[in-house]
Amino acid sequence: MPKYLVQSSYNAEGAKGLLKEGGTARRSAAEKVLKSVGGKLESFYFAFGETDAFLIVEMPDNVAAASVSLAVAASGAVRIRTTPLLSCEEMDAAVKKHADYRKPGQ
Repeated sequence: MPKYLVQSSYNAEGAKGLLKEGGTARRSAAEKVLKSVGGKLESFYFAFGETDAFLIVEMPDNVAAASVSLAVAASGAVRIRTTPLLSCEEMDAAVKKHADYRKPGQ
């Protein structure tokens, strides 16, 4: 199953909810939303700075990832960024494909 890095940042409303419920409740909420689209939570870490939480998740496909992203963003409490992750083997396969590219100006 494809893996994704999910970075989330809470706005004031989201931070208040985190203060009220705690971190394990947010992890449980993440597990629930991922399970609802056939996904799975691999890891969940809180941080401080620009990004409040980092998650590594597995989802069946980009459609499932987009569905979760939209649902979370629509809540208005969290800003979310989802990045597809490639395995080393997938990168090996990408290296073997030779895209015909011309850089600008040449």
